[in-house]
Amino acid sequence: MLDFQRSFAKANNVIMDGRDIGTVVLPQADLKIFLTASAEARAQRRYAEQIAKGMDVTYEQVLEGMRVRDLQDSTRAAAPLKPADDAIFVDSTEMNLQETIDHIRAIAKEKLGV
Repeated sequence: MLDFQRSFAKANNVIMDGRDIGTVVLPQADLKIFLTASAEARAQRRYAEQIAKGMDVTYEQVLEGMRVRDLQDSTRAAAPLKPADDAIFVDSTEMNLQETIDHIRAIAKEKLGV
């Protein structure tokens, strides 16, 4: 997958999302955004999505799952979750989806002129 992602990015203007894109896959990317939110905010969003799909889950289960995954991803040996040194932090805890999109677009426009 790594080779495909790199070759695709080399041949195209791309936006890639993933926990190791800026540190492992494309460390030379022109713009890196480290999008984050509190575990509670992310769990609330995921919980709402799962309830809308008719899933039988509790907020507490979703929150615990988030915390477990965050710990696993940030402590794994291969490509751990961490921001690239030159990444711009965007904390969307207090933003809705459209506000987050608008904020990232403004950053891209300022940094890349697009």
